[in-house]
Amino acid sequence: MHTLMAELQRRWQAMFDALAAGQDLPPGQRLRAEGMMEAALLLDAASEAQMFAVMERCYRQAFGRDISADFGAHWRAFFPFPQIPAMARRAPVYPSTAD
Repeated sequence: MHTLMAELQRRWQAMFDALAAGQDLPPGQRLRAEGMMEAALLLDAASEAQMFAVMERCYRQAFGRDISADFGAHWRAFFPFPQIPAMARRAPVYPSTAD
């Protein structure tokens, strides 16, 4: 496996593991990984399909289900390459006033 792909796999796993544990994910981590995905494509380290397959495997390991189970069968239309479907769940919001 290309060194860049090995690092991407490590980052995807760390991101998805954190999210599955209910932790926050700073946007910089996701954005840097997306930039690395573009670099991997430009360097012929992997194709889009290969990267999505590895990313999906990392997601499945963290959440116990496929990305499509959470984002629908056509999730790639909503998250086109190189976007990563890695967002923290919304925190509950409680009103601060009686209004």
